[in-house]
Amino acid sequence: MEQESKSKVAIIGGGPAGCMCAYYLQEKFNVTVFDKNSPLRTLLPTGAGRCNLAHAEYDFRELARNYPRGEKFLFSVFSKFSTSDTVEFFENIGVETYVQPDMRIFPVSNSAKDVREKFLASLNKVRFIKEEVLKIDEAFSVDTNKGIYNADFVIISTGGHSSFNLIKNLGHNIIAPKPALTGLRTKEDFSSLAGVSINGLLFTHKGISGPEVYTISSIKARDSFPYKLDFDFIGEVDFQSALNSNSHKSIKNLLSDYVPKSLGEFVLQQLKINPDEKCHKINGAMRDEILNKLRHFGVTVIGTVPDGEVVTSGGVDLKEINPKTMESKLVKGIYFCGEVMDIDGLCGGFNLQNCWSTAYVAAQAILDNVFSF
Repeated sequence: MEQESKSKVAIIGGGPAGCMCAYYLQEKFNVTVFDKNSPLRTLLPTGAGRCNLAHAEYDFRELARNYPRGEKFLFSVFSKFSTSDTVEFFENIGVETYVQPDMRIFPVSNSAKDVREKFLASLNKVRFIKEEVLKIDEAFSVDTNKGIYNADFVIISTGGHSSFNLIKNLGHNIIAPKPALTGLRTKEDFSSLAGVSINGLLFTHKGISGPEVYTISSIKARDSFPYKLDFDFIGEVDFQSALNSNSHKSIKNLLSDYVPKSLGEFVLQQLKINPDEKCHKINGAMRDEILNKLRHFGVTVIGTVPDGEVVTSGGVDLKEINPKTMESKLVKGIYFCGEVMDIDGLCGGFNLQNCWSTAYVAAQAILDNVFSF
């Protein structure tokens, strides 16, 4: 097939999902990626710059359980492109990977920059246009701030933060985006504990953050503020025996055996118990108050930390997308992939896996559309 006779595919958004689609289509189509920014720039901060490519869960149903929004939709997607396929793809473009004890998959280089460079090098037949797309019509005319381009297929992979007006103009419903995987602002003032970490929770000047909080913020992304959280910092311990065995020790020093010292002192101050009080002077009522506070540490969440989100909850309504092809149910020839859809996962490589898998399914559907006989 001559180059001129190839069908044209316009990909709106040069992030992980858009570039993955481009990779699988570049041999058979004239592929153009439109993005007002540099391609794959959003890959650079992932995994704190190390690029957490995926999560080592190889059962597609178990993998899908890590998505507060999109679990059932992803069943067929992950059955077609799994974690194993992701690892194989990156090895094919020269990115060797390894698995951490927490099952997160990283490049051996531990460098998102290295991954980006090798990924872009693999897109040697793709045309990148650094322009902002302003409109897409049903005839697949792509209008940018500098020109008009025509396509036979359009893939929208603009991520979870922008371009929703483009999609609304095509008749699609957008689930209002809300921050997920973000720090939380609290009614309580934890500024004196800023920097203190325990069990995946990090106290900040504005509230709380850390891996455990990111998971909570994702699960509760659609909840209204304020809402209450309850943390158990010590579990089941024989606190009375500890008091008896350390009768001449200060209560603040005893608590430092269980929680960070500054957190123990914070709790004692909240309960109006002298931190220097000796353990033999801690009576039953005081003991129960301390235990209750450490087992049921209450937090009132009043909002998210501005600009703190890694991903958003929300996007194109999944009811309007065919999960077997990623094609719009409303406009034939329009496809979606990645975080632009109402899909978001927990921390650990899940959001990039959504990008890789949905992009592959969209690309394969277009290939099947043109080349199946």
